[in-house]
Amino acid sequence: MKHLKTFLILAFIVVANSVSAQSTFDKWPAIKEFHGVLSETFHPAEEGKLAPIKARSAELLAKATKVQKTDIPAEFRTEIITELVNRLQAKSKSLHQLVSNKGADDEIVKSITGLHDIFHEIVGICSDPVK
Repeated sequence: MKHLKTFLILAFIVVANSVSAQSTFDKWPAIKEFHGVLSETFHPAEEGKLAPIKARSAELLAKATKVQKTDIPAEFRTEIITELVNRLQAKSKSLHQLVSNKGADDEIVKSITGLHDIFHEIVGICSDPVK
C-alpha cells in the first residue's frame, strides 16, 4: 500500500508539471513555436548531428525574435522573464552568426546548449506557480 501511495504522489507531480508546461505553451504561442524548432535542432546536436541546426539557425533566430517582439502573457511578464527573453534572442542571434560563419562544431554545440538552457529557465519560471 505504501508503494502505491508513493507511486500516486509521483504520478500526480509528473502530471501537474506537464500540465503547467502545456499551459505555458497554450498561453504563449510564440514560445511554443520557438520550442518546436529548438527541439528539432537541439536534440540531434546532442547526438553530434549538426545538419538540422546548420540548416535552421535562421529560422530559430526568427522564432526567438518573434518571442521577443510579441507580448509576453501578463501572468508571465516579469523583469526576469523579460531579461531571459532578451538573452534568448541574443543567444539565438550569436548561434546563427556562428553557423553562418562556419564556426567549429563544438562551439555550435556549446551555443545551442546554452540557448536550450535559457529556454528551459523561461519555461521553468513560467510553470512554477510560486514566482
